[in-house]
Amino acid sequence: MKKCIFEGCATAIVTPMHPDGSVNEARFKELVEEQIKGGIDALVVCGTTGESAVLNHEEHIRVIQLAVQQNAGRIPIIAGTGSNDTSYAVELSKDALSLGADALLMVTPYYNKTSQNGLITHYNYIADRVDAPIIVYNVPSRTGVNIKPETYLELSKHPNIVAAKEANGDISSVLKTISLCGDNLAIYSGNDDQTVPMMALGAKGVISVISNILPTEFHNLTAACLAGDFKKATEMSVKYSDLMDYMFIDVNPIPVKEAMNLMGMELGECRLPLVGLSDKNREILKAELAKHGLL
Repeated sequence: MKKCIFEGCATAIVTPMHPDGSVNEARFKELVEEQIKGGIDALVVCGTTGESAVLNHEEHIRVIQLAVQQNAGRIPIIAGTGSNDTSYAVELSKDALSLGADALLMVTPYYNKTSQNGLITHYNYIADRVDAPIIVYNVPSRTGVNIKPETYLELSKHPNIVAAKEANGDISSVLKTISLCGDNLAIYSGNDDQTVPMMALGAKGVISVISNILPTEFHNLTAACLAGDFKKATEMSVKYSDLMDYMFIDVNPIPVKEAMNLMGMELGECRLPLVGLSDKNREILKAELAKHGLL
């Protein structure tokens, strides 16, 4: 049985920007502190929600370094270090670990659209060269590649590949993966709205977008699941179901960053090519935030 990186809710934390588009380091450190004080169980830094695709190498490792320093060992820091370039993924992973990251989140190679055998070779190549727990990240809506349960079984045989963030939306596939891999591969939901059903099947938690604005609530939701109180967890999930949907009213992380700005968190805009919400969608989001008392 492999050691679990975390149980509960990990926030895929946003990256604040100054008006000139540079990383707002001071605000980022404040966000890390706010998340920890909100009871979050882990942080994912430089993931999709953190705009990793538009951070250069120096910015990428600097944001990881800031998170590690501010955290000071209190909760696991998981660094997003995936790439469609296998060699670069190794380089970035080694840099993240040298700065003190506890684990790695590695998205499937995107655009290349490799085969299932290519996925196995890619991840094993990386896992052979970094001494750290790896979370495989499957998000075919973005990458064009889907990891099959049988592929997860092969990946789970490597001691450093310990978990998967599953965002393919297919609950039946999740069930099959859990059945095949057992304790050799922890599963985390990659979709906030599927947290409860996936945890009911045995997932260990969620890597969340909405916990950027509701860290305490989604820590509590996953804690209820872990305690077997799925009635309470379902009630909480239903309560926030519309807000979870509106976090994807446009491409992530545009809506969550807009929501946080509306809440007075002053995070700046997303970097191009992402642009702000339309006036119509901003008003929809604003009304939903007000409904939950977040404005």
